[in-house]
Amino acid sequence: MNTPLAERLRPKTLEDYLSQKHLVGTNGALTHQIKQGVIPSMIFWGPPGIGKTTLANIIAIESERPFYKLSAINSGVKDIREVIDKAKKSGGLFTAKNPILFIDEIHRFSKSQQDSLLEAVEKGWVTLVGATTENPSFEVISALLSRCQVYVLNSFGKLELEQLLERAITQDEILSKRTISLKETESLLKLSGGDARKLLNIFELIVTSFDKDEDVIITNDIVEEKVQSNTVRYDKTGEQHYDIISAFIKSIRGSDPNAAVYWLARMIEGGEDVKFIARRLVILASEDIGNANPTALVLANNTFQAVSVIGNPESRIILSQCATYLASSPKSNASYKAIKQAQQLIRETGDLSVPLSIRNAPTKLMKELGYGDDYKYAHEYEQNFVAHEFLPDSITNTTFYDPGNNPRERAHREFLKQRWKDKYGY
Repeated sequence: MNTPLAERLRPKTLEDYLSQKHLVGTNGALTHQIKQGVIPSMIFWGPPGIGKTTLANIIAIESERPFYKLSAINSGVKDIREVIDKAKKSGGLFTAKNPILFIDEIHRFSKSQQDSLLEAVEKGWVTLVGATTENPSFEVISALLSRCQVYVLNSFGKLELEQLLERAITQDEILSKRTISLKETESLLKLSGGDARKLLNIFELIVTSFDKDEDVIITNDIVEEKVQSNTVRYDKTGEQHYDIISAFIKSIRGSDPNAAVYWLARMIEGGEDVKFIARRLVILASEDIGNANPTALVLANNTFQAVSVIGNPESRIILSQCATYLASSPKSNASYKAIKQAQQLIRETGDLSVPLSIRNAPTKLMKELGYGDDYKYAHEYEQNFVAHEFLPDSITNTTFYDPGNNPRERAHREFLKQRWKDKYGY
C-alpha cells in the first residue's frame, strides 16, 4: 500500500480531530456553526501540517455538503469556473447546502484568480474555505478577505503529538500489526516542529527502516540516525520551510553575513517566494536592528518594493544586498522589548484611564469636564520640551524603552536623560 501514514490516519469526524480546540472544542468558535450547518466562507491561517485540509473536509462531512478541492499551485481560473458552474446547479442560495470549495495555499493565487471567486462567494454559490501559511492580510485581496472569516490554527502541542503517535501504533491498519515501542519521543517531537504530517512521515520512515519481523524500539538516537541519513531537500510548501527561514533570520541577527547568504541561496534554489523572504527582512530590520541603525528599515522596505517589481532571477541580488547589510549592521531589540513589555502590562492592568490633561476635548461638555486642562504644549517651551505626565497615574515613571548599547541609542539615552532627569532611570 502506497498511501502515506498521515493520509491513512486523517480524521473523518470532529471527535477524531485532536487539535484546534479553540475552534472546534466544546465552546469553539466553529463548533456551533458546524452543528447548525450554517457555514461562513473562511480562511484558515497557520503553519503546515496542523489540519487545515482535514478540518475543511470534516466541516463538509458534518454539514452534509459537497466538497471540492483545488490547489493554488496547479489550478487556474478555468478550474475555478468549472467548480463554480457545478455549484450553481445545486441551487446557489445561502439557505441551501451549497458546496464547500476548499483552496489549498490560496495565497499563491494571483489577483485575477482571487477576483474570479468574488461573485460565487458573494452570491453564496459556494462556501469558500481557503488555507494559507502566510498572513492573509498581505496575500489575500481585500475584497475577498472582507467576505471571509479568518481563523488562526495553531501548531500541535506535545500532548497532541504523543496522542497522534499512539493512534498510529494502535489504530493504523499497517503499523498496528507490528510490535512498536516508544522508549523516547523527544527527538521525534523536536523534528516535527508541531507539524503532524511531518511527525507521521518521520515516524513511518523510521518504522519501515526496521525489518518486517523485527520489533521496533524508538529512541532519540535511532530517530537522529535515521533522519540524518534521509535528509529531505528544502520544500517551500512545508517540510523545511520554517527551519530554513529561521536559520536565515538567526544568521542575520547573529551578524554573520556569510551564513545569511548561504541560507538565502538555499531558499532561492528551492523556489521560495522572494516576497516572503523580503517581508521577513522588513520585520527583522525593526525587531533586531531598530534604532541602532534606522536606515536598515528603510533599506529593507525598499528591498520588498524592489523584489515585488523585479521578480526572479534578479531579485536574488537585491535580497543578498539587503541581507548582508542587515547582518553587518549594529543590533538592538530595544523597540521590540518596549512594545512587548507595554502589551504585557496592559494585559495585567487593563484599560487604564487617559490622564485628563492629554484627553481630546472636541465638545463644550468635554471641556467643562476638564478634558485637556493643564496640557502643556511642548513647542511653546525651550528646546520644544516641558516635563509633563503622559502615562496613567498608576503606572507613572514606568520605563518601557531601554536604549541599547550602541552609538545611536546611547545618544537616545543621553537625550532622554537630559529631558526627563531621573524620571525613567536613564
